[in-house]
Amino acid sequence: MRNTISIIIPIVNEAKLIGTLLEYLTQHSHIHNIAEIIVVDGGSNDASKTIVANKIKTSNKYSIKLLESQKGRAKQMNLGAKTATGTVLYFLHADSFPPRFFCEHIISEIKKGNDAGCFKMKFNSNHWWLKLASWLTHFSWRACRGGDQSQFITKLLFNELGGFNERFVIYEDNDLINRLYAIKKFVVIQHWLTTSARRYHKNGIWKLQYHFFIIYIKKWLGASAETLYKYYIKNIS
Repeated sequence: MRNTISIIIPIVNEAKLIGTLLEYLTQHSHIHNIAEIIVVDGGSNDASKTIVANKIKTSNKYSIKLLESQKGRAKQMNLGAKTATGTVLYFLHADSFPPRFFCEHIISEIKKGNDAGCFKMKFNSNHWWLKLASWLTHFSWRACRGGDQSQFITKLLFNELGGFNERFVIYEDNDLINRLYAIKKFVVIQHWLTTSARRYHKNGIWKLQYHFFIIYIKKWLGASAETLYKYYIKNIS
């Protein structure tokens, strides 16, 4: 059976980036590898949906879909997965740009029997700490994982694991990654994805890094999804 990829992008108010990302994805992938690109909107009140709708109208080759969902990345990505027709799901943030012809790298790993994984990641910043954090993502260590690295997983395995846990308003990517590491089903593809450092610039690099570390420790110690979200709202959002 030939593998095809359904790209799933959850968005809320991403008018500045979503058009650029869709253009990039269609220019730097092979159409025979891509089943569709599914953008799942969680209640945008900017021009995001209009931009995606225009891309749908002007795209002659790629199937681009726009779905509307309740807000929450877990809910949005699960909805995208339910409608996906590809054998492989590729979850991508709106501010993350995968390596050129990422589809070939993903399908190559699937053929090797690697049913889930991500790319190593670098920030679009020259700050020394973010460069170090980027370098660390090429290791397979669990602590170096995060949703910004994007995530591919076969639809079969995704369904077996029950998808994203919708109780997690934040940390939903990491929760699924934890479950994949537990069954030793995760690989880091050694090609660079580039993601935005905008959250670090907005919140302050050291402040945000500290709070992310605390969230990681809280989860490791058994904190609930609700506890993590309350901490995030109080200290980051």
